[in-house]
Amino acid sequence: MIKVEEILSTLSPNQKVNYDKVFQKMASTWQEAGLRPNILMHVCCAPCSTYTLEYLTQYADVTIYFTNSNIHPKAEYQRRAAVTAQFVKEFNQKTGQSVGYLEADYSPQEFFKKTQHLANEPEGGDRCKVCYDYRLDKTAEKAVELGFDYFGSALTISPHKNSQTINAVGIEVQKLYDTQYLPSDFKKNGGYQRSVQMCEEYDIYRQCYCGCVYGANAQGVNLVQVKKEALEFLKTHRDYSHIPFKVLYKN
Repeated sequence: MIKVEEILSTLSPNQKVNYDKVFQKMASTWQEAGLRPNILMHVCCAPCSTYTLEYLTQYADVTIYFTNSNIHPKAEYQRRAAVTAQFVKEFNQKTGQSVGYLEADYSPQEFFKKTQHLANEPEGGDRCKVCYDYRLDKTAEKAVELGFDYFGSALTISPHKNSQTINAVGIEVQKLYDTQYLPSDFKKNGGYQRSVQMCEEYDIYRQCYCGCVYGANAQGVNLVQVKKEALEFLKTHRDYSHIPFKVLYKN
């Protein structure tokens, strides 16, 4: 399988990298070789899964990995996980794809241990970089455990996230594991706009904050109300019995 470094090495050191074009070059080599790699793709919610899956499944077999212990409160984590799992089911039914869904343990203590000293950092700063590293590290570890060819993240679909930073973090994480990082910039080529459209098509819940308590407080989000609404949702929706693939979940 082609490595991201093979393409990056052909670029000028001072050139800003278009990671979508890097991905396209990698996908072209797969197609030329008749390959369809297995990718473990970190997602933070159903909205970021939408276009990401529509795009990637043209070239590869994809399993999404919901590992987001940054999300607060727990009920909101569970709500986003349930909505994501439901979207994957409906996407598979509509498209004939066989996208997998894996869900990690919820371990907010790990996240707070890594970020509490950065509580006053602005959104998009060092705290977010640590958060990207934390979740991509979890994804790479799981990719090695389960034998995936690549790992990556759908975070690059957001216009509020710095894809240069996310990809740089992913490339660094890759050095620690026997797996390959898949670069991306899913917001390119109208990807973000398509994700909004798909949310309407699938009637997907779109959250109003990234997930962490720091970001929520900075935005003035009422977390008491968020928890109340999430718990109401979970009374009727927290059931994975209908999902035709393996789910890793623990309370």
